[in-house]
Amino acid sequence: MIHYHGGRHSSWQVAVEIWKCRHALVSHADPQQIVIVADVAQSFVLDNGAFSVWKQGIEANWLSYYGWVEEWCRHPGFDWAIIPDVIEGDEAANDALMEQWPFGKAAGVPVWHFHESMEGLARLACEWPRVALGSSGQFATPGSASWWGRMQQVMETVCKDGKPQVKLHGLRMLSPHIVEHVPLASADSAYVSRKVGLANWGGCYKHASRESRAHVLVEYYETAQSAVVWSGIPAQQELFA
Repeated sequence: MIHYHGGRHSSWQVAVEIWKCRHALVSHADPQQIVIVADVAQSFVLDNGAFSVWKQGIEANWLSYYGWVEEWCRHPGFDWAIIPDVIEGDEAANDALMEQWPFGKAAGVPVWHFHESMEGLARLACEWPRVALGSSGQFATPGSASWWGRMQQVMETVCKDGKPQVKLHGLRMLSPHIVEHVPLASADSAYVSRKVGLANWGGCYKHASRESRAHVLVEYYETAQSAVVWSGIPAQQELFA
């Protein structure tokens, strides 16, 4: 699977340590470090910033996002962009945003939200080459017990013999405790950028540089690879490891 690491990072040195020859996700809500990504990353995804809109209550500017995608989609490292979505919106509103997407299916990936219907997920899986899974509603916390129960339904909808019929991307699902059980083609997380500045690691890393801590965190995440097939919800002792 492809591990996409989100930003923004605390310094350009940390950004280079995390992104150099790896895969990046850059949000339209915080796009300053796209120039670093363009220079050092192996490939990158453009995020529409819907998570920031959801959490911070800011207004989405989709025309600005379209312009940003148009600017960067011809870069050789560009993989795809997340189609505009409203995380707590209804399916009709999100379907309308998909219909307005101006860059085609090769450049865009729709988001199916966990609170939406399985019929909607099945339809997206038939119509698009890749679908992003977004935790939302009562399933907003990846890795929680209720979230795993919903993931069981997701896998039963899109898998045949345990193998997904479409490439799946896990939004905020880069934790090894998730990817090792779910057959994802790719996933992202901004965990490294959030945790690299913490000084209370203890032991030999107590006073390590941020660049050193970034390297350790990235290696930890990238050691984990996705499951080959879906084999059911992991054992209870693994859910909250």
